[in-house]
Amino acid sequence: MGTPKLPERMKAQFLDAFNTPYALRETPLPKSSSEHDLLIKVDAASYCHTDAVLSSGQMAPHPPSLPHIGSHEFAGTILSTPPSSSFKIGDRVGVPGRGFHPCGTCFECLHDGWPDSDPAGFSVYCPHAKNHGINSDGGFREYAVVDERQVAKIPDGLTPVEVAPLMCAGLTVYAALKRCELKPGQRVGISGCGGGLGHLGLQFGMKMGYKVLGMDAADRPLALAKSLNTGAKIIDVRVENAEVVKKQIAEEDGKTEPGEIGLDAVIILPESQKAFDYGMALLRNHGKCVVVSFPNAGFHVNAGDLVFRDISVVGSLIGSNRVLKEMLEFCAAQGVRAITRKFPLEGLNELVSAYDKGAGGKLVIDMGMK
Repeated sequence: MGTPKLPERMKAQFLDAFNTPYALRETPLPKSSSEHDLLIKVDAASYCHTDAVLSSGQMAPHPPSLPHIGSHEFAGTILSTPPSSSFKIGDRVGVPGRGFHPCGTCFECLHDGWPDSDPAGFSVYCPHAKNHGINSDGGFREYAVVDERQVAKIPDGLTPVEVAPLMCAGLTVYAALKRCELKPGQRVGISGCGGGLGHLGLQFGMKMGYKVLGMDAADRPLALAKSLNTGAKIIDVRVENAEVVKKQIAEEDGKTEPGEIGLDAVIILPESQKAFDYGMALLRNHGKCVVVSFPNAGFHVNAGDLVFRDISVVGSLIGSNRVLKEMLEFCAAQGVRAITRKFPLEGLNELVSAYDKGAGGKLVIDMGMK
């Protein structure tokens, strides 16, 4: 397949100032600047909570330069490749934000010993790498240049609209579940289970064979979580006390020793101290709290939980490219899908309005939609 003829200009949605609507206009196609660059036609681009944080000017300590093109979770079709690439024109790929042009020589890039890290020479944690949609332009445009080392082929059976939300929301919660280091049959809680990450986490957790407890504190997210019919137990933390929930777990497991009652791990998705405290209260002794959210004020941790109950608290940002490929194959094989609502590129501001109203699930720009 030869290189298709490309236009000189494309449409893109620009953030020209914080706390203002996006502006749709034409701009030149992006140019390759590395031997690892792929040019893709963007097929779908998903909206994430981080896009909302960034557009409000709260991306501390380093807000992006403006004008800016958002979206750090997108999918597309390859239009051109470097000579030595393992990809070919026409391949469909999913594109996470992190890992665009890593240096390849720093401590992070050369290390090959972290759990599920990539082979030496590439790292999503490289401090010199760019991040699509954060400190470099993202997927709210018709064409994009991406790094062949950061992307993954889309398995048969998955569409670009299904894949785009997996590039951040899916990958992040999948990696967080792996950080829990659980065995099938163990218990995990997902706080914020009805959001973009949470509703995918419910599906992943159940398909991995865990006993999953979903927690949320708003009507729409709770309704979305319950509508999935995953078999996970869903609770409204506004009305169900943590101690009562823990007693229910004790009855189900037939345990009586206080220290052994509760969840083996909990994943904290909301930027809420109440959510953090509730999740910690549900953990058994020696349990693990995996923190994904990053509120500006941080979280207050009770030292007694760490010292007397041996609770460990770890952070989880996103998965490696190795984990990305594993997750996509898992989704294709196990039928894990995001609940999505589609908008055309021209409708990005309408999408943002729906997000602000708490629409739930994942809101996605479908480039084939008019």
